[in-house]
Amino acid sequence: MKHYKLIGCNALRRELYACAARSPNVVDIVMLPQGLHDQPDVLRSSVQREILAEAPAHSRPRHEQVKSIPVAAEKPYDAVLLGYALCSNGTAGLVAGGCPLVIPRAHDCISLLLGSARRYREYFDCHPGTYWYSSGWIETSPMPGRARYEQALAYYKEKYGADNAEYLMQVEADWYKAYRRAAYIDWGFPNRAMEQQFTRQCAADLGWEYDELPGDPALLQRLVDGLWPGDEFLVVPPGRRTEADPSGTLLKTDD
Repeated sequence: MKHYKLIGCNALRRELYACAARSPNVVDIVMLPQGLHDQPDVLRSSVQREILAEAPAHSRPRHEQVKSIPVAAEKPYDAVLLGYALCSNGTAGLVAGGCPLVIPRAHDCISLLLGSARRYREYFDCHPGTYWYSSGWIETSPMPGRARYEQALAYYKEKYGADNAEYLMQVEADWYKAYRRAAYIDWGFPNRAMEQQFTRQCAADLGWEYDELPGDPALLQRLVDGLWPGDEFLVVPPGRRTEADPSGTLLKTDD
């Protein structure tokens, strides 16, 4: 049995906890706020802080707890795992601490939800202009649709006045034009019917098509199970730094 620390995005909390519950390993989970990918430097510093944080003694498996050993001499985690992908280059520039750092090789969390970067790429190639909906995203972020529109309009009116609010809403609506489809990723959670209906309604509000795909836990499950093939995961040795790799592997360690 291994002991891992998993640092993940709150938008993936249901999926990460579900996979950790099935893992044969002990997985301590730390969730960071959703939306940090919009500020890559903040994402990087937040994740780096958690990478370097020591493992608390009470979190260790009972058979590993030895009260006579001082905290500083305790066994470190066997690895630190990231429930993040490249995420706007937010995970490039991270330095592994006293144990290996393991990062999925993917552009963003959609690959993690679909089970592989290849599956995401194949769908994207056939269906460009897709906006993705999932349990975590619906729970933690205002998703495109009527509710988000009304919420934003009320905020802009209060802060900037009615005339400016209408202009700002027109600007915000421009980026919607890049999308034509709302796709719900179904992991089979109990609230799936409500979320499917919510996504359908959002698609109708925006004049988009609706689609749904079954989620696949394979990639995240391998992450927490300690199965890290090199084409799917970057394993960073202690003290080494990650770098973005545009050649196709997305992430690499520094030379």
